[in-house]
Amino acid sequence: MTLTLYYGPNTCALVPYVALTEAGAAFEVRPLNFRQGEHRAPAYLALNPMHKVPVLLVDGQPLTENVAIQIWIARNFPEAGLLPSDPWQAAKAIALLAWCAADLHPHLSRHNSPTKYCDTPGAEEPMRRIAAHMLRENFQIADGLLAGRDYFFDRFSSADAYFFWCFRRATQFGLDLAPHAHCLAHFARMQERPSVRKLLAYEREVQSAFAH
Repeated sequence: MTLTLYYGPNTCALVPYVALTEAGAAFEVRPLNFRQGEHRAPAYLALNPMHKVPVLLVDGQPLTENVAIQIWIARNFPEAGLLPSDPWQAAKAIALLAWCAADLHPHLSRHNSPTKYCDTPGAEEPMRRIAAHMLRENFQIADGLLAGRDYFFDRFSSADAYFFWCFRRATQFGLDLAPHAHCLAHFARMQERPSVRKLLAYEREVQSAFAH
């Protein structure tokens, strides 16, 4: 089986990179330079007309959307335990993945690029303010889920990887995250995982290459 991950620095393509690394999978990474518009090149649009990352090529066949990619990785590398073995707990982990994708992620996008969602003059700051409020509300929920725990379940899962990206993105926006102590502890814990350390080192390499 041949795996190729299309990736962009700072994007949620971090999530399958971490998951594939945790699974011990052999995979190639093809970084895209968004500032150069490589995600809109015809060859890439043939893989993903939505011009987003991640895309995971499995023997040349593209799979898009993080929730689907995470489920595929977990099912094809079951020994990694990326989803809980208990069916109910696995369903709850998938629910957390969907929560990251459908709730946290859109608020991050609106905070980062408000003009993509509303072009009314002067709407940028109100949209960022509302997005920040919604993010804080969601992080408070996550704080409760993480209270007294290292991870969302009894061990690391794909849900931890996606939430890590969401929280990390929020730190890059300068939001006040001090009230979310359990999220901050989870964020620090995640940064010590070898898979995340490998991803962050790779990200620095790609950013340096793109800067020249």
